[in-house]
Amino acid sequence: MAARRWEGQIAGVKKHVLLYGLLGGLLIALLKVIEYRYLVVQHSVEIYGGLIALVFAAVGIWLGLKFTQTPDALRETVVVRESEAVAIREVEIPAPSAFVVNTERQAQLRITPRELEILELMAAGLSNREIGERVFVSENTVKTHLRRLFEKLGAKRRTQAVQVGKECGLIP
Repeated sequence: MAARRWEGQIAGVKKHVLLYGLLGGLLIALLKVIEYRYLVVQHSVEIYGGLIALVFAAVGIWLGLKFTQTPDALRETVVVRESEAVAIREVEIPAPSAFVVNTERQAQLRITPRELEILELMAAGLSNREIGERVFVSENTVKTHLRRLFEKLGAKRRTQAVQVGKECGLIP
């Protein structure tokens, strides 16, 4: 009989401990929710700023990956002007591989290695001053090389000289 009494008391104690533990867990959860709400209210500007920074970082990484992918073939738009009409057509250019200069055409046009080097730098978008710094000559010397290059290629502008250089196989 005493054993049954102890079993009843142990079952009652287990219920009280379980109830006490459950209420303690709920109280702790409630306090954490209240703390979280105050945290959000007190630091809302920082949280929103962090979320915006995260979105911009994700978009920046995505755009960087999208624009730096190398396609199998590059597309280039060529504008052809015939008298007053302007025609635009897309030309598919194979992906860059080991480019070899058309030395026969270079000799035919009598383009010197220095002029070819200047044409390559001009095609890369460098200014006269930047080209001069790269090849260790003055800006006036670069202008002289460009003037001779324009004459040999029959070009009037830098963009036209680059286009003719590409067509002749002088630059990639």
